[in-house]
Amino acid sequence: MVTWGLWVVAATYASESIAPVTAAAISYAVATALTVGYVIVSGASLAVTPKGGVFAVVAGVFAAIGLVATYVGLSIGSTATVTTVGALYFVVAALIGITILGDPVSPSKVAGIILAVVAIALITY
Repeated sequence: MVTWGLWVVAATYASESIAPVTAAAISYAVATALTVGYVIVSGASLAVTPKGGVFAVVAGVFAAIGLVATYVGLSIGSTATVTTVGALYFVVAALIGITILGDPVSPSKVAGIILAVVAIALITY
């Protein structure tokens, strides 16, 4: 949580100083180098199954789209609004889980999704 908060502050300043897409590319290049370094020193398995590889690539595509959108948003909008909207990705995941994956629906899940939408409205307006 703390590192994500620090990341978005640094990303805001970067997006105000250079082109947001360039800032996103530099950020991801550094993150990629550090992650690969961690994989190497941690001794993590490098085995990749076809299914795992495909889903990792798909996840990377969506992560790149989200990252670029966040940096562009930070360059034109308020940090509070952009980060709140972006941090609500779990609403999308919850809705997919309920509608496609068959996750059970509970009153607390419904209330959480509604409150998340209210949070966006409150912080945006």
